[in-house]
Amino acid sequence: MKITSTLNRYLAKKYALNFLVLLAALLGVIYLFDTVELIRRASKHDDVPLSLVLQMGLFKLPEVGQTLLPFAVLFSAMYTFWQLTRRYELIVVRASGFSVWQFLKPISVVAIAFGLLHIAVINPVGAILISKFEQLERAHLVRQENHIAVFKEGLWLRQSILIEPPDTQEPQPKEDLTSGYVILHAQKVRQPGWVLTNVTVFYFTDNNDFLQRVDAKSATLENGNWNFNDVYIYGRPQSAPIREGAYVLPTNLTRDDIEESFSSPESMSFWKLPGYIQTLQETGFDSTRLRVYYHNLLSQPLMFVAMVLLAATFSMRPPRARGTFMMITAGVFIGFVVFFLASFLQALGGSHQIPVFLAAWSPAVICFLLGLTVMIHIEDG
Repeated sequence: MKITSTLNRYLAKKYALNFLVLLAALLGVIYLFDTVELIRRASKHDDVPLSLVLQMGLFKLPEVGQTLLPFAVLFSAMYTFWQLTRRYELIVVRASGFSVWQFLKPISVVAIAFGLLHIAVINPVGAILISKFEQLERAHLVRQENHIAVFKEGLWLRQSILIEPPDTQEPQPKEDLTSGYVILHAQKVRQPGWVLTNVTVFYFTDNNDFLQRVDAKSATLENGNWNFNDVYIYGRPQSAPIREGAYVLPTNLTRDDIEESFSSPESMSFWKLPGYIQTLQETGFDSTRLRVYYHNLLSQPLMFVAMVLLAATFSMRPPRARGTFMMITAGVFIGFVVFFLASFLQALGGSHQIPVFLAAWSPAVICFLLGLTVMIHIEDG
C-alpha cells in the first residue's frame, strides 16, 4: 500500500519540529556553560566588557552545535517514535497495512535534508563565526600578537622582535632592531624536519617604518629561535648587503603553535576546504587532519539516516511492552558509543594510523548497517 502525502507531511513535520526544539534546548544549555567559562577567563582582564563575552559565546556556539547535531537527530527521532507509539498512531499506521520502511521514509528524508543543510549552510556560516571568535579570543583573552597564514605563495608569519638571551653565541640584532615586528615569508616547508626554504624576513618598527630585510636559503625552528642559513642582510637603501653564514631570530612560537593556527578544521568552510587542502599540500604541510574533517562532513547525511534507524530500533515498541525505559537508555548509550567511536577513528586517521576515507566514513557506514540489520530483523523476521 502506498503511503499518502498527507501522512508523509505529518510525520516529517512532527520530526522536524521535535528536532528543532531539542537542538535549541541543547544549544541554550551549551551557551550558558560556555558563557560562564568565558566570564571566568575574562575576569583576569579588566578591559573585557560583559557584552563582548556574550558576543563571543554566540560566535563559539556553532562549533559545539555541529558536534551536537548527530545527538539531536538521534534523540529527536527517539522522542518522535515514542510519541507516535504512545498515541497509538504508529499502531494504526501498521494496522492499515503500511510497513516500517514507509513511515521511516519521510523522517529519513528530513534527516538527509538536515545533513545537506549542515554541509552547505550551517558549516560555512559556523566557520565564519568561529573565525571571529578565535580572533576575539586572541585579541582579548589570550593576548597573542603572532599572526600566521598559508597561501599558494607559501607561509606568511608575523611576530614581535624579541631580544636574544645574553649567553647566546649567535649574531646579535642591531640596536634599532630590539623592538618592533617582523614579517617572515617562506616559499616551501619540508616535513617532517620543518625546514623552510627561500625565506625572506622584513623588519619594521612599531611605527611601521622599514628597518631591514634578511634573505636566507633555508631556516629551521629550534629551541625558541629561527635559525637561518646562507643569509644576506639588506639594511638601509644604497647600503651593500652583508653576507652571514648563520643568523638567529628569537621567537616565542613553536611548531605546534604554527600548525594549530592555520589547520583548525572548524574555522574552515566546507566550500573552501578542498582549495585549502591543496594549498597545504603544495606548501609542504600535512593536510590529513583537514581531509578527515572534509570527508566526515560528506558522511553526515548518511550518519543522520543511521541515527534515525538506530532510534527506530530502540524506541518503536508497543505501549504495553515492558522494558521501554531500558531500551531508550540503551539507545542513548549507543549514541554516545557512536560519538566516541567516531572521535577515536578520526584521531587515528589524523595521526596516519588508518586511511582517511576509513576514518571518516566507517562510523556512519557501521551505524547505518547496524540499524538496517536490526530493522530488517524486526520487520521481516
